[in-house]
Amino acid sequence: MIQAAQVASKFTLFTHHAKTFPNLVTALRNSMLRTGVFTDEKTAEEQVVQVLNFDIHQVKDFRGKRYIERITECIPIENKNEYTYEHRNEKTLEGKFDKFFDNATQYFTKSTDKQLYTYRNIMEYRDGELVITNPITDQNIKEMRNNMDEVDVEEFDKFIERHWKKKQEVYETVTVSADPVEEKPKRRGRKPKNT
Repeated sequence: MIQAAQVASKFTLFTHHAKTFPNLVTALRNSMLRTGVFTDEKTAEEQVVQVLNFDIHQVKDFRGKRYIERITECIPIENKNEYTYEHRNEKTLEGKFDKFFDNATQYFTKSTDKQLYTYRNIMEYRDGELVITNPITDQNIKEMRNNMDEVDVEEFDKFIERHWKKKQEVYETVTVSADPVEEKPKRRGRKPKNT
């Protein structure tokens, strides 16, 4: 399922039984480790996080009624180089050591406690209704818009502006022409002799 979501489709839909979003990531990661394809937990988790955009979590109450409890967005954390080269500007050996240890601390934190994702609820069920709680990230908004027709994009932009006070100019939509432009193949080889 993870492999198909990475390369084979615009979206992948599946069900799960995790109670929380971190439990979902952990369960999928552990499933990938059990297949034997991955031996490193972080690498497997990174693959999972790359394909999980949204989790729509349903619950069933004691009366048997099912409802959406929350919609959660997965936000992968980019691995940034946060090291400094300020040790070169230090005049004293003590200052150079301080800068070195700052970088070493950063390195070991990344190596041992690397956070691969964060998450936030976009909608939550409260007092009998779904309430919009947090905005969707710009990256997911762009991708969603790129998969909508003009009418849906217009309605989606109104929704975004109404709930999150974001203007549509922020987002670019890639438009693909319905009529493919036929390009003539370029000729290869020597140019013909003019006689």
